[in-house]
Amino acid sequence: MKIYLFIVSLFFCGITYAQTSISGSVKDSKNEPIPGANVKVAGDSSSAVTDADGNFSLTTNKKPPFDLEISSIGFGSKKVSVTSNNQKVTAVLTDEETKLDEIVVSASRTPERVLESPVTIERMSLKDIKATTAASYYDGLENLKEVHFNTSSFGFKSVNTRGFATVANTRFMQLVDGMDNSSPALNFVLGNLIGLSELDVANVELLPGASSALYGANAFNGIMFMNSKSPFTNQGLSFYFKYGQTTQDIAGTNDYWDFGLRAAHAFSPHFAAKANFTFMKATEWIAGDTRDLTINNTGSATNPNYDGLNLYGDEVSTNLKSVGVGLAAAGLIPASAVNLLPNYNVARTGYREQDLTDNSVKSIKADFSLHFKPWANDNEIIFQHKVGLGNTIYQGANRYSLKNFFMNQTRLEFKGKNYFARAYMTAENAGDSYDMRFAAWNVNRAWKSDQTWFGQYAGAFVQSTLAGATPEQAHAAGRATADNGRFLPGTPEYNNALATVSADPNLTTGSKFQDQSKIYHSDVNYNFRDHIKFAEFQLGGSARQYELNSNGTIFTDFDGPIRYNEYGAYAQVQKKFMKEERLKFTGSVRYDKAELFDGFFSPRVSFVYSAGDKKQHNFRASYQTGFRNPTTQDLYIGLDLGPFALIGSAADNLDRFQETFNVSALGQASGFGTTATLDGNDAYNNAYTLASFQTYQQTGNSTDLQIANIDLVKPERVQAFDIGYRSVIKNDLTVDITGYYNIYNDFLNQSRVVTPFYGDVNTSPADAIEALDNSDRRVYQIYSNSKAEVTSLGFGIGLSKKVYKEFELSANYNYAEFTFDQAKDPSFIPSFNTPKHRVKASLGNQNLFKNFGFNTNVRYNSEYLWQASFADGMVPENVVFDAQINYAIPTLKSVLKVGATNLFGEDYIQVIGAGAIGQQWFASITINP
Repeated sequence: MKIYLFIVSLFFCGITYAQTSISGSVKDSKNEPIPGANVKVAGDSSSAVTDADGNFSLTTNKKPPFDLEISSIGFGSKKVSVTSNNQKVTAVLTDEETKLDEIVVSASRTPERVLESPVTIERMSLKDIKATTAASYYDGLENLKEVHFNTSSFGFKSVNTRGFATVANTRFMQLVDGMDNSSPALNFVLGNLIGLSELDVANVELLPGASSALYGANAFNGIMFMNSKSPFTNQGLSFYFKYGQTTQDIAGTNDYWDFGLRAAHAFSPHFAAKANFTFMKATEWIAGDTRDLTINNTGSATNPNYDGLNLYGDEVSTNLKSVGVGLAAAGLIPASAVNLLPNYNVARTGYREQDLTDNSVKSIKADFSLHFKPWANDNEIIFQHKVGLGNTIYQGANRYSLKNFFMNQTRLEFKGKNYFARAYMTAENAGDSYDMRFAAWNVNRAWKSDQTWFGQYAGAFVQSTLAGATPEQAHAAGRATADNGRFLPGTPEYNNALATVSADPNLTTGSKFQDQSKIYHSDVNYNFRDHIKFAEFQLGGSARQYELNSNGTIFTDFDGPIRYNEYGAYAQVQKKFMKEERLKFTGSVRYDKAELFDGFFSPRVSFVYSAGDKKQHNFRASYQTGFRNPTTQDLYIGLDLGPFALIGSAADNLDRFQETFNVSALGQASGFGTTATLDGNDAYNNAYTLASFQTYQQTGNSTDLQIANIDLVKPERVQAFDIGYRSVIKNDLTVDITGYYNIYNDFLNQSRVVTPFYGDVNTSPADAIEALDNSDRRVYQIYSNSKAEVTSLGFGIGLSKKVYKEFELSANYNYAEFTFDQAKDPSFIPSFNTPKHRVKASLGNQNLFKNFGFNTNVRYNSEYLWQASFADGMVPENVVFDAQINYAIPTLKSVLKVGATNLFGEDYIQVIGAGAIGQQWFASITINP
């Protein structure tokens, strides 16, 4: 027994001897502690994170000598040599000079330098936020290399990376403290409606390409991470106030206000809390595009069927001769008078968008969080609640006035050095939001029904024609007669009608849409670096439930909420090879399963090789596959938009969606009944393509009509190839070069089709064509997958250099294009919506002289085609110049800033149908930033 104990004691002595203990502290250049710094043993998985006082301790099985690699976000990394056991280390990190040397987490879910990231990554640090020339840090994201904005309104901007994005960019994901910021109902990001206050943002990381292998199906064309400050490490009371003005040709000059407050305090090493509040108010970029969306085939200079882009109500249109047939049948005009009426459509008089909303923009955001550290280590429990309330305008298939729109998120998270477990709920409430197109329709109907209006128009047209008027004069007389009694904007009658209509959720009489949808989501991740030494392994997974609840105003959930589930799991391994660990391999795979579809695997493989004596030349290459599940809209929408309706492609949704229409007098005369009822099956199985129908309208040749063969929707797939080079040359010039090539199959797409009220396009085409000729038809936008293979490619280069003293000049160029075979899918609408050429540049100096700095930005984009449900058209090329100056007052811990956007420029657009973006200037004070 004594011998046994002696051997055991020798064994444990050997273990003790083999372990090396190191402790120390990490500080900045001002001798202030740096909390949250990463301390890692080079070539080993042993690591630690500094506490609130900047202290750390760790043990490793490595014997001295070896190096510690110390890094922290916003500071340059540093190596410290360890030569003995129990050595105390003091490391001083300098402020970050090179953006490529900053630390990021998102690319591989583990801390690493941007320089060594296995995929393309962009980053906005606290330094960048201070230097931004935009009125807010979120607007400043547009100056990042691979970012293009789609601006729907002053308060609604969506990020577009690598194309195929409308305002509702469902291919892009935005996480705020790990929570998906997407709308539960429609699955697209709502800008910064419920994002971070600029006082609380620590950094923003953006991956422009496919990231499905780690982050799931929605991270298909990019993902952005917005990370907030910890109340343990960033304490105190902070405040900002901004005032400025916006100027637009249509809206004129209007005030802009923005206010923010942050309070954070660590009550003990084990408990901290923080709260944020922001308020912003402005006037909308008013949309006033009057272009006609219909073809004037009357021969007159004035189109009686005029449908202005930003005028609503004029979409209500009918065939004038058909109206005459009905009047003659009722004995209101002689039968012979029907021949005096032209056989084409006329439209009701519409209202301008600016008269259908108050054009005010408002955003209120608030959040609080409680942070617990029960033990003397980095384990932390976080409870957080966030709310966002606001008014703005969103452009989808129609233009929507989001009024008192409300969204909230609640999160509970457990996390530590190597793990996190997170669960959250996102809920939204549409508040008093309404569809402005339907508002115009039903304000018109409030003072005169469609039947009466068109009947008076036809009667006056006949009388004027008999009196010798020209067709153009007869149309003018018809409209003047029919418009008698019209509610004029600004009058009490108009205001009361608009208030009544916008509060009514019945779209036959009102325009309000209801939405109380929710998302329930959970994530887990564990890093085995402390248990597995030869490589870094991670495992994780997620689960999500959608609960759609619009009371039938958006989805076909008229009989109760629609629920469905998704879940996924992933694994990743990362390993460094070769002498000095110059080659880094990262491999990951994720499996995702949606309730309505088969599961998919998404693998990713990447290599990074670091060349040069200081590993300053980094070459990377990656390949990954990804997929995107159809959105809630793709599956369950059932929305009447007036000129057309949207129908989701879930099999059970086709039966749930139904519409009933009145058959024209011409159709009734041919024996096709008085009404026709259509459902989703008719849209998918009994329709012609809209493009072929439009050709038929011009030629009259029925052989031009093409039957739409549309399959039900399924997940979209992509293969993504990414290469790049990053370097810091002579410790001065930073270079970042990127290239990518994507291959899309089963590309999720919307197709527009025309369904006849009667007849069958397959078995009785003559009756179907008669229905088309009688205007007894319905246009649908349905969801499916393109049969054509779609490819996109792009490349970019970014350069940054201090050209003189502290003057820093940076510039970048991006090229993007896509290809597909239109002949394989004539109805395919790609909606690439991205300029082929983009150039951005900046010049600034944050230390021009004591406490004074400035920055300037310029952006150029070439002309590009915009395609979306609301409207198509060319977006002109434009150049935008922004600038700001700032002055720090150290004794007051304050920063003053004055800036302006679109200096010297004209109003410009990024989205067809949205308001033109004008100019903005602002002045701000930030205390304790």
